[in-house]
Amino acid sequence: MTSTLKHPSAWIPLLMSFAAIALLLGYLAMFGVVRQEDEGTAAHIWQILMVGQLPFIAFFALKWLPQAPKQAFMVLALQLLAGLAACAPVFYFQL
Repeated sequence: MTSTLKHPSAWIPLLMSFAAIALLLGYLAMFGVVRQEDEGTAAHIWQILMVGQLPFIAFFALKWLPQAPKQAFMVLALQLLAGLAACAPVFYFQL
């Protein structure tokens, strides 16, 4: 799996998920759970990071699933877990 993770289409979505988590946790640390009528800049950046991963994940799946299915499924599962971890605080705090 480590050789599969060396490809940018494998680690870029992970990096984007971790950036989304860091952004969200930083925002919560600075401002707390605040209800706003309009979404702020942090929410828009978080959304861009989460949606921006999809083309990388699709490219990775299309390229590596036929060549190395076992390793590709493990990387896709890791990407899914990272994405869910980035979404968890949003659902937990109902942001």
